[in-house]
Amino acid sequence: MTTPDRQGHPPWNASYTAAAPAPWDIGRPQTAVVALADAGLLAGRTLDAGCGTGEHTLLAASRGADAIGIDIAPAAIERARAKAADRGLPARFEVADLLALPPALAGPVDTVLDCGVFHVFGDDDRPRYVASLAAVLRPGGRVYLMCFSDRQPGDWGPRRVRQDELRAAFSDGWTVESITPAVFEINQVQDEHTVQAWLAVLRRGQSG
Repeated sequence: MTTPDRQGHPPWNASYTAAAPAPWDIGRPQTAVVALADAGLLAGRTLDAGCGTGEHTLLAASRGADAIGIDIAPAAIERARAKAADRGLPARFEVADLLALPPALAGPVDTVLDCGVFHVFGDDDRPRYVASLAAVLRPGGRVYLMCFSDRQPGDWGPRRVRQDELRAAFSDGWTVESITPAVFEINQVQDEHTVQAWLAVLRRGQSG
């Protein structure tokens, strides 16, 4: 996640400078995330972790949240800021590494949204990511996490995540409130327009 390319940008930056949009950059919020917003769950100070071009951050801001989007790709953040300006929404966007979120930049927050980030991390980085979220999330705050699911057939795309892996990653100082089947909408890949996901609701402990 942090190794730069020849221009000094992180590898993810290329996903936002290519001629065709990345599979996940669909130009609108995911339906599952809209449902969270409709239920009033993207509220208070909300961090969109791995915000990409900002659709979910802007959705949260449009519903009254104090929303900040964080991504490691400068090109994504540039586009997100332009969208916010065009739509007249007060969302804030910053470039930062999700494995080491600066508390002064991102926290403390009431809510974290992770839509498609957890599954990009390997076994060594998952604990760092969870610890980074805990460092900026207030005690009792919730993470709404959508990730690629082992229910998805085939072997293309990101690593599939099992429910037990999610539970293990958030076992220390967290409560796993629910893990339910969900669907990612994507730009077409191998004739697929949707892929299987998990939607996890994770609450940070009062003292963890």
